[in-house]
Amino acid sequence: MGMNIAIDGPAGAGKSTIAKRIAKELSFIYVDTGAMYRAMAYFFLQNHTDQADFGTACQDADITIKYENGEQVVYLNGENVNGVIRTEAVGNMASVSSANPQVRAKLVELQQKLAANADVVMDGRDIGTCVLPDAPVKVYLTASSKERARRRYEELSAKGVACDLAQIEADIIDRDHRDMTREISPLKQAEDAVLIDSSHMTIEEVTEAIIHLYKDVR
Repeated sequence: MGMNIAIDGPAGAGKSTIAKRIAKELSFIYVDTGAMYRAMAYFFLQNHTDQADFGTACQDADITIKYENGEQVVYLNGENVNGVIRTEAVGNMASVSSANPQVRAKLVELQQKLAANADVVMDGRDIGTCVLPDAPVKVYLTASSKERARRRYEELSAKGVACDLAQIEADIIDRDHRDMTREISPLKQAEDAVLIDSSHMTIEEVTEAIIHLYKDVR
């Protein structure tokens, strides 16, 4: 039975950054759920699957993640698909197929299978509430919309992308509302999750706080 750390929270809270650091420090597997959705999308593209057939076809896809030579490797039916799942076509297909309830259910099943057999850190919107409800460490990581917008603004500005801070915050607030009110697996804090507000915390401080929670239950 694997040790599982579940991190949920709104967009821009730093979940992936923190989860990757924790996985590295604890030698856990960081489960990139987005990459798993992309692998499923690639499977549909390769098989020329019609949208109406997603629910049936997804049952034939086995997707897992391993770490080899320090690199995350995504396997689709035994094939390393790292080099083919980051294309625009795959991303567009993932956006469409991820809305299918049967596809989501299949991927949750695969994520749970992975977590049952390995020590994992998994982040998302519904990990502690739906995917890993029995995880011994659950965190709801958040930050104010203003702080999340500031981080995104600085990230885009550093890349030379022209952007508007007020518009970024408005988009974040809108996305929060959509994530929290969607019909399937809405974003919410699990009853037994520890709330961490990173608005005034460094990445190192958040990482240390979650590792401390892990050590308390180990």
